[in-house]
Amino acid sequence: MRDFLYSRYPNTQDLSTKAAGILWMPLITEAGFGIGGSYGRGALRVNDVTVDYYSAAQATFGLQIGAQQYAHALFFMTEPALADFRSSAGWAVGADAKYALNDQGETVLTDTTTVLAPVVAFVFGQAGLIVGATLEGTKYNRIIP
Repeated sequence: MRDFLYSRYPNTQDLSTKAAGILWMPLITEAGFGIGGSYGRGALRVNDVTVDYYSAAQATFGLQIGAQQYAHALFFMTEPALADFRSSAGWAVGADAKYALNDQGETVLTDTTTVLAPVVAFVFGQAGLIVGATLEGTKYNRIIP
């Protein structure tokens, strides 16, 4: 997954060297028919070493039908943002996260605001029938072995 992101969006490799930690979620499955949800598992890596495992879950309501799968990565750009994530009993994506979007040329669009954000989110590798994956409302919990 990491190699896919770096090869498809080369700007992310430079961003990863500046990140205090990265949560890699290789497969999130989302489905809905009026009421929906998503679930996946991933690993938090600090200094290229896996330090914890996390689950991500989201419930959705409203006009929706279909299913999709996607991957995402959360780049924690500051030590306080990483510490807040690791110490929380259940962390949810909030206003402090900025989304980096890919343009038609398959390059990641980042601006000064995005790069200076405490958390930068990338959603990629989408396949399925629900348009516009979002991480808003996704709750992350550490998996205790």
